[in-house]
Amino acid sequence: MTPLLSSGAPFKVLSWNLLRWDGASVEDVLTVIRSEDADIVLMQEAQEPVDMLPEVLGGYYARIPLPGRPHGTACWSRIPFVKPPASCTLPSGLVVRRTAQMIDFGSFSLANVHLSHGQILNRRQLLRISGLMRHRAVIVGDFNLVGPVMLRGFHDVGPREKTHRMLDKLPLRLDRCLVRGLTRVDTHALPRFGSDHRPISITLRLGN
Repeated sequence: MTPLLSSGAPFKVLSWNLLRWDGASVEDVLTVIRSEDADIVLMQEAQEPVDMLPEVLGGYYARIPLPGRPHGTACWSRIPFVKPPASCTLPSGLVVRRTAQMIDFGSFSLANVHLSHGQILNRRQLLRISGLMRHRAVIVGDFNLVGPVMLRGFHDVGPREKTHRMLDKLPLRLDRCLVRGLTRVDTHALPRFGSDHRPISITLRLGN
């Protein structure tokens, strides 16, 4: 276990849907990482340019494109992975074959998600993900979910602000964080720039 986690010190998780080609640049991502001093950074709709993050920041990194697409989920971390992050196939919709990026930190597991828009389907996807995780678990990302999550054993600890505007008009809280066996210390949504989603920041500590 890393000193950061073994000491029970808080650690900060940042999540951001980058909006593929027209969204946040690598420079935007670096700006947010540095301003937030994040320990774990989760990205959705991430493409090849963000692969340069470990060259600039060091640390640990993995990106997993969606099947047949150039974009997908990516993670940069100061905390080492116990093993290389894996792709978890999820119950799929008609258009996009969804996966989750499953990351094992030893003392807890983390799922980086970009779920389907179907409001029954995305809850089925969460149920599958939760069954593959350690007791201490974090599920973070773009849930594409409206209303309460109601995933047994998990608590929604993400910011309550709206994080996305559908068609640039209807504000929605799509970017979320669920935890089991961890405690929230602080959480907030950052200003919107670069992407159609706001980054969210969640500071956590091991244990309830």
